[in-house]
Amino acid sequence: MSDAIRWGILSTGAIAKKFADGLKSAQGAELVAVGSRTQAAADTFGEAFSVPHRHGSYADLANDPDVDAIYIGTPHSAHKDSALLCLDAGKAVLCEKPFAINASETRAMIVRAREKKLFLMEAMWTRFIPLIVRVRELLAEGVIGEPRMVSADFGFRAGVNPEGRLFNPHLGGGGLLDVGIYTLSFASMVFGRPAGVVSAAHLGETGVDEQAAMILRYDQGQLAVLSTAVRTTTPHEATIMGTGGRIRIHSRFWCPQKMTVSVDGKEDEVIEMPFTGNGYHFEAEETMQCLREGKTESAVMPLDETLELMETMDEIRGQWGLKYPME
Repeated sequence: MSDAIRWGILSTGAIAKKFADGLKSAQGAELVAVGSRTQAAADTFGEAFSVPHRHGSYADLANDPDVDAIYIGTPHSAHKDSALLCLDAGKAVLCEKPFAINASETRAMIVRAREKKLFLMEAMWTRFIPLIVRVRELLAEGVIGEPRMVSADFGFRAGVNPEGRLFNPHLGGGGLLDVGIYTLSFASMVFGRPAGVVSAAHLGETGVDEQAAMILRYDQGQLAVLSTAVRTTTPHEATIMGTGGRIRIHSRFWCPQKMTVSVDGKEDEVIEMPFTGNGYHFEAEETMQCLREGKTESAVMPLDETLELMETMDEIRGQWGLKYPME
C-alpha cells in the first residue's frame, strides 16, 4: 500500500462531516469517496468536501476499487451491517463508537475482520488526542503512584425527539451508548476490564436512558465512578486519583488540551497540549499507520478491549431492563 491512504466515508450525517473535516489535517489521507442511502445526499456531501466519487448506496461505496479504508458514521443500529458490508468487500474499517448495539454484534464484526485479515478499529478518537497520550505516559511513569480511583462524566441536555437518534430505541438511543461509552473507555484505559458493576438509570418516555450513574470495581480494589446523560448537562471532567497524586482534566476530557497534575509534596503542574484540526485526524492517522505497517488492529484501541466494553454496557443495560427492539 502506498503512503497515501484513500478514504471513503459511509454516511453523510453530522459525525461523518466532522470526520471529513478532520481528514484535512491527517497527513497522507485522501478523501476519495462517500456513500449514502440516496444519490442526492452523496452529491451534496461530495460538493461540500470536494469528494470525487459519490455513491448513492453503501454497497457501491464498499465496492469502490479506489478506496483503501472506510469510516462508518451511521447510527449505532447500522454499524454491524455496514462494517460487514465493507469487510466483505475487502476494505479496512474504522467504525464510529459505540462499536455496535451489543456484544453479540461486536463479536460478529471482529470474527469477520479476523477471518479476512482486515483492519478494524473502534473510532474512539479520545485515545489518540495528544493530551490523553500524555496521560498514559504519566501513568506508565508512575507520576501519581498507583491509580486507585477514576471519576468521569459526560452529559448534555437535548430536546426530546422520539424519532431522533438520541431517543429512538430502534436506533440504539440513550446516553450510555452515545456518550457513556466515553467514560467507560476512559476507565478501561486506566484500569482494564472491571470485575463488577452496579448502576442506576432514569429511563424516559421513549424507554431509553436519559441519565445514569455507574460504579465499577476492579480486581485490585480500584473503583471508577461514572455518569452520563442526554437530558442533564454535566461538567465533562475526568480525574485519575493515585496513591501519590492525581491527574485532573478540567473540561471536555473526551477531546482535551489542558490538565492539572498534582503530585504530593509538589506544586501543581498545568500541562497544555493544543493542536490544530478538530481532533478526528488523530484516529485516522492511527488507522493509516497500522495499515502501512500491515497491522489488522491497533494496540491503543484493540478489538478485545472494544468487546469488553460492549459486554460491560450489556451488563449495565441488563441492570436497567433496557433492551432494544432489534435484540
